[in-house]
Amino acid sequence: DARVRGWFLLDSYLPTFFLTGAYLLCIWLGNKFMKNRAPFSLRPLLIVYNLGITLLSFYMLIELILATWEGGYNLQCQNLHSAGEADIRVAKVLWWYYFSKVIEFMDTIFFVLRKKSSQITFLHVYHHATMFNIWWCVLNWIPCGQSFFGPTLNSFIHVLMYSYYGLSVIPSMRKYLWWKKYLTQAQLIQFVLTIVHTLSAAVKPCGFPFGCLMFQSSYMATLVILFINFYIKTYRKAPSRTAVKETPATTEIKNGFHKDYFAAANGLQNNKKAQ
Repeated sequence: DARVRGWFLLDSYLPTFFLTGAYLLCIWLGNKFMKNRAPFSLRPLLIVYNLGITLLSFYMLIELILATWEGGYNLQCQNLHSAGEADIRVAKVLWWYYFSKVIEFMDTIFFVLRKKSSQITFLHVYHHATMFNIWWCVLNWIPCGQSFFGPTLNSFIHVLMYSYYGLSVIPSMRKYLWWKKYLTQAQLIQFVLTIVHTLSAAVKPCGFPFGCLMFQSSYMATLVILFINFYIKTYRKAPSRTAVKETPATTEIKNGFHKDYFAAANGLQNNKKAQ
């Protein structure tokens, strides 16, 4: 798209590719480096990091709402060129959304430094690595129009999610954090709504590229499958009596919340010992 030509990191795929490779390499080398070392606490850094992501997500949420309202975006289907300057405004916010995905690589780096290697699951790495690369493609070919919906929902979810993570680092706040389960439910609802919104443009087209709609729906479907699998493991499977007796509650489940959730997102389990 000529409107994003010259924007930082977009003219060539190589920076995105190498940053993703560096991310994967840091996971591998970082685990080796930390193998015989004590875990870091990182509490002040985690508070600042999560606050920063929360504020960035809030900015993107508000700006996307205002830009799409200004451009008279059609919720059912919006093409790439009819909104004029509002499309440019949306594209600028979506660039920040793309860039936020490289910032969020730090979620995994914090896992490594805090020796939470068991949390670095396929779901976690798959989601972080693919989102950064997919959004490079989005910004280059479909940087506005129908592309606005998923980031708007996701920015709202991230305001809640990173607020929770930031608060969970503060010991005195943990007793008030009863809403973990509902974050997972909100994420699943987000994925389903994004699929419905994407397919609505395929059923009643408005000129938005059909192939992009199919790819986005397929990708979101993989996230639905992976998160449903997590949700079942977390909330639907009752532990056996033997497991309850033999396994401390904090090993797999904390306050009714399975460790895999944090593998899918951040790395801030309520582990007092590690801190």
